[in-house]
Amino acid sequence: MKTLKSCLTLLTLLALGALVGCSNTSTKSPDVADNIRKSLDEANLKDVSVSQDRDKGVVTLGGHARTDVDKDSALALVSTYPGVKEVIGEIEVDPVSIMDDRTRMEVARAVYGYTSLNKYAIDPAKPIRISVQNGNVELYGTVDSQADKDVAFLRANGVPGVFSVKNYLQVANQPSEAQK
Repeated sequence: MKTLKSCLTLLTLLALGALVGCSNTSTKSPDVADNIRKSLDEANLKDVSVSQDRDKGVVTLGGHARTDVDKDSALALVSTYPGVKEVIGEIEVDPVSIMDDRTRMEVARAVYGYTSLNKYAIDPAKPIRISVQNGNVELYGTVDSQADKDVAFLRANGVPGVFSVKNYLQVANQPSEAQK
């Protein structure tokens, strides 16, 4: 009787061990992409994009930074987040060029100096971001209307020394081109 009881106890423990060993518990990292995006925006790193692989705990940063210091700041900021095991830095640093800096300033004056667009210069949470690389301009951000998007493109394209303008501005409350 004692042996039967010992065998039943052993079988129960083995079955319980097998169930615990075979349980499929998920170890996904917490979703921190939105919090990282807000932190990058507060650090004035709005041209840096964020993507997250929650299964692996990997955050990938892309986009543009104006300087190497901005790039390093973004990487350091993200590496301190809980749940982030690895940070992959794919941030491109804008080339150092006096001409690009001058072009960036002239595009900013042309865009923000226009009456219907100067509201974007006043609100730091919703700027039209301007990236210039070798005379090629890229516009990022969110605007209130299609007219604002079109005017920003025309104003940037009219600046001397600008070779091309890519207009990545999004119109508020409208799906992006990628979502259509």
